Amino acid sequence: MDKRDVTILKHMLKYCNEIEKTINRFGNEIENFKKDNDYKDSLSMKIFQIGELANHLTDEYLEMTKNEINWNAIRGMRNRFAHGYGKMDSDKIFYTAIDDIPVIKAFILKELEK
Repeated sequence: MDKRDVTILKHMLKYCNEIEKTINRFGNEIENFKKDNDYKDSLSMKIFQIGELANHLTDEYLEMTKNEINWNAIRGMRNRFAHGYGKMDSDKIFYTAIDDIPVIKAFILKELEK
């Protein structure tokens, strides 16, 4: 794995950990998420940053790992935030944080152990 990819994965892991801390702080109830703009903005920005970082991974790494992680979906979520944040589906954001971020975190941890 390229040194650049390692650095990017470490930054992505930092955001995964921050998402986990934010959920622990505010709770994992979608009702709390929907009524608290600070909670929504906090998770959204961190998810956005993960997608932004994914855009900077090397093409070789993306190709090598495409069967293990859906980079297109991660980068696509970033694009939705960047170009239509006000139209984002709150359920989608919340369940990305609850369901998908732990999968991404586990993948990154496995990759960094190599």
